[in-house]
Parts: sequence; C-alpha cells; structure tokens
Amino acid sequence: MIRVVIAEDQAMVLGALAALLEIEGDIEVVGRAQNGEEALAICQREKPDVLLTDVEMPRMTGLELAAAVRKTTRVIILTTFARGGYLRRALEAGASGYLLKDSPAEQLANAVRRVAQGGRVVDPELAAEAWSEPDPLTDRERQVLRMAGEGQSSADIASALNLSEGTVRNYLSEAINKLGAANRVEAARIAREKGWL
Repeated sequence: MIRVVIAEDQAMVLGALAALLEIEGDIEVVGRAQNGEEALAICQREKPDVLLTDVEMPRMTGLELAAAVRKTTRVIILTTFARGGYLRRALEAGASGYLLKDSPAEQLANAVRRVAQGGRVVDPELAAEAWSEPDPLTDRERQVLRMAGEGQSSADIASALNLSEGTVRNYLSEAINKLGAANRVEAARIAREKGWL
C-alpha cells in the first residue's frame, strides 16, 4: 500500500484529489492539509511514501515543504503553474514529480506509483523550458523581492528578516538590475511570470 499525504489550500480541490486517489486499491491517503506547516506536521507523524503538494500555500510553500521532507518522503508538486522556473526550483528542492492540475486525472495515480518506486514524473516540454533560462536570483534576493511584491516596505522587510534597511535596498537593487526591471514592482512581476518567486 502506498501511503500519501495531500497538501492543497483549496478545500474542494483537496477533497477531489483525495477521492481520486482513494478509489485506487494500492493507494491510501493518510493525511490532508490545507497549509504547508500542517502538511509538515502530518508528514513527520505519518511518514508517508509520497507527499502530493501545491506550490503556493499559506504558512509554507510547497517548495519549502518539499525541501523539509526530502530525506524521508518522495514529493510530487501538483500545480497550475506551467513555468520552467517553478519546475527547476521544485527539482532543486527535492521533488520527484511535477504535474499540472489540468493533466488527465488518470495520470495522478500512475505518477504516485512511479514516484513511490523511485522514479520521476515531469512533463518533457516543461523540463526543456526549465533549463532554457537560468534563475539569476539568489535565495535572499528572491525572499526580499517576494515580500516587496506583496507590498511590504523596506522597513517591514528589514524587520521581518533581521536585516538593515540598506541591506534590503541593496538586495532589491540587485534583483531589479538582474531582471532588467524599472522598479521593484516590475521586478517582482517578471520573476513571478518566470516562476522564480
């Protein structure tokens, strides 16, 4: 029996994914979570074979979650984001699979089986795109730019990350320059469209 935990912040989608997997005779859904922190706690308690997680979730992203459980649980990212940057970051975080939510339903159980056996499941076209343009941002630039893109001020970002405002401005300036953007808002938009945030 393949033991699965599902992390998805939309309740209806979470229920539908669980229902799809529970009709399979060799798959058991042992936990459901609507945010990343809850999913991490369930994974630590249940020790599932596979974690199926969305990318964007409250309290902890699917990518952060994948990195946190990668030593004990195989991870499949299930998302609407058909962006090479997200795929690349997911694989770097330790994910073994990357599926789009508009994929045929029958692919889900097969992907879970393949990943549970140690394989990978990635759309080939998306995989080629993931390596066509490298992500120029450092982790700290990405973190600062994400917060700036959410409308937080330099002072708020500095306080949240225990940095000086000058250091925050330097990270933002570097990110803006690397992305060829006019300002922090445009830089955040570009990075989000590429899947780098």
